[in-house]
Formats: sequence, C-alpha cells, structure tokens
Amino acid sequence: MHSVQTRVQSPHHPGATRELLRAEEVGELFKVDRSTVYRMAEGGRLPAFRIGRQWRFPADAIEHLVRAEHPIAVSADEDHESMERVVAASLPFIDVAARMLGVMIIATDMDGRPVGELVNPCPWFAEHEGEAEFMTTCLEFWKRLADDPDFAVGFHRGPLDVACARTFVRVGPRLVGMLLAGGVDPTGNDPRPLHRLSDEGRARVLAYLPMVAAAISHLAAGPEPGTETRSTT
Repeated sequence: MHSVQTRVQSPHHPGATRELLRAEEVGELFKVDRSTVYRMAEGGRLPAFRIGRQWRFPADAIEHLVRAEHPIAVSADEDHESMERVVAASLPFIDVAARMLGVMIIATDMDGRPVGELVNPCPWFAEHEGEAEFMTTCLEFWKRLADDPDFAVGFHRGPLDVACARTFVRVGPRLVGMLLAGGVDPTGNDPRPLHRLSDEGRARVLAYLPMVAAAISHLAAGPEPGTETRSTT
C-alpha cells in the first residue's frame, strides 16, 4: 500500500497504531471516483469509519480486499435507479417544499446527473437550461458537490455565480443522491432574475432541506410492515 496519510491509536490494541487511507487513495486502488468510495463506505461495502467529517479506511483491510479474487461490485446505475424511485414517489412533496422555501430544487444521483423534473426554476435558469454549454457547466458543478465529503448543509457558490445548498438523500444506509436548493442570488443585488432570499430565508433553507431529504426517503420506502391503515367496518 502506498501514500498512507494517517496513523491513529487502535482501540483494540492500546499503544498500537493503525494505518489509514483517504478516500482519494482508496478510489485509486479500486479505480473508482471518490463519490463511489463514499457510497461504498456508507453502505457498509468498505471497512471505514469517520474522523470528524472525513471518512478514513484501515489500510490492512483495504489491502485484503484489493488482493481478493472477487472485487467489490459497484453499480452507479443501481443507485441512479434508487434515486429515481425516491423522486417518483415524492415529486408533489418536493414541489411544495421548493415553493415554500422560495428556491428551485434539483434532485440528482451521486454522479450529479439530474433525476426527475426540475422544480420551481428561477426565470434565469429556465431561460438558459436548453443551452448545452450552460448545462455542462451545471453538471460539472453538481458532480463536484457530490464528490465533496463534507456532510454539513451550506450554500455553495458555483461557476455561474449562483448559490445553491446541498443535502444528501439516503436509501437505508446508502447515499443515492442529492437535493440541491438552487437558483439563489448569491449577493442579494444580482440583476439577473434569480430567487432572492433574506438571511432568515437562507437559514430556513439550511434547516429544512435535510428534513425534506429525510421525508422523501421515508415516502419512497413506503409504510413499515404492520403500519398499514386498517378499515373499520
């Protein structure tokens, strides 16, 4: 194994240390991108744990997997299909949330590819979304957001100088996509027809967007066994 960046005390053997790898290094070993590594860690397909907000991977366990005869199966298409089911089950709820928060909401998979309809677009986005170069820039930015390991919800200012907030969507323990609350004026005085939010409005987006993501994951999962409504006759 190469470029081991971190050593930590082993909880099982006091005084011993464990060599840990970063997500980028694990991605190089498995020939996958960082977002795939994060999905594999979240889904329990890779041995991993958190140090603060960062994933770290025990080098000895990763080395064993790399040398194994049967490599770990990774399916981005499977996660895309999972996100499609989430969005299809909850699009009216997403629409209501977007209009109440005063933003446009874009659902994507973990590669930053849009899933379902774009909800409540600002006039500026609606005007340009048919332009290939414009959409390529958006897709590249959304892909970078998917690859960002920071799980904190905050506003990000993209290459088109528009602000958006991001949260992740889960199916069970797996990250399958993102909700982006976008089209927001980053300064409050941008002349373009963007969504404008007060400080209170921005705080409301950051507070409620993760709740929306959690709610649509729950809606997509359907009722738990034994909780279906029974008729009283």
